[in-house]
Amino acid sequence: MRHSLPIAPQFYVTAPQACPYLENRQERKLFAALQGDEAQSLNNCLSKQGFRRSQNVLYRPTCLDCAACLSARVEVKQFFPNKSQKRTNKTNQNVTRRSTSPWATDEQFELFKRYLEDRHANGGMAEMDVFEFAAMIEETPVDTRVIEYELNNKLVAACLTDIVDDGLSMVYSFYDTNLSKYSLGTYVVLDHIMLAGELNLKYVYLGYWVPGSSKMGYKSKFSGLEIYHEKKWKKLEEIPNVSSELHPLNTAPVAEQVSELDFPGSEAVR
Repeated sequence: MRHSLPIAPQFYVTAPQACPYLENRQERKLFAALQGDEAQSLNNCLSKQGFRRSQNVLYRPTCLDCAACLSARVEVKQFFPNKSQKRTNKTNQNVTRRSTSPWATDEQFELFKRYLEDRHANGGMAEMDVFEFAAMIEETPVDTRVIEYELNNKLVAACLTDIVDDGLSMVYSFYDTNLSKYSLGTYVVLDHIMLAGELNLKYVYLGYWVPGSSKMGYKSKFSGLEIYHEKKWKKLEEIPNVSSELHPLNTAPVAEQVSELDFPGSEAVR
């Protein structure tokens, strides 16, 4: 009898650097290369375990004494827009959506730079040039789209989106911050939830929710939100004591984290 072995890549850990979300914290990431014929199945599998994609790398926070960054997703059938979100949908009724191949354009890059200058001027991406932007968009070994949003024939928002086997994963989104009345950041999430429903996909992966971070707090406003906590996806309201407090035992040793991961060919993750 023949058995196939699980697909298990080599994992590495980054050196600590300043945290982009919480002051006076150091971030560290566990990561592995995403490449080859099994890239899509690995992305499918590890996305369910709190990993995110950046170009041809999958990563997850593994900070030494902080466990504030928690992967978040919306269960599509459990999402019901609140009054504010209904107003946002109505305000954006004239915004059109277009799905394209992951190919960078000058118009995207100009919008991206304006977005960073306004919202993340001191972040690690602020100095990206057009070639680095093109790499972010185009270097993908998995099923990826750029979802563009136009208003009056002008690009006002875009999202780099992966299609995984159980949902849509919003890798990175950016928008025209001058159009504040449109709440475009919220609208892009709302539209992805609607799009996932149209495709009969269960989830929309939002990236990391960070309690105590003003940049990430908006994600908790979406009903149906689940976060990956203690190796399981849980509804946010089921874990009311989640905080960003420091503790030296917050993070398990890296070898233990890797040994507990599921990979394609091993038992399916939930």
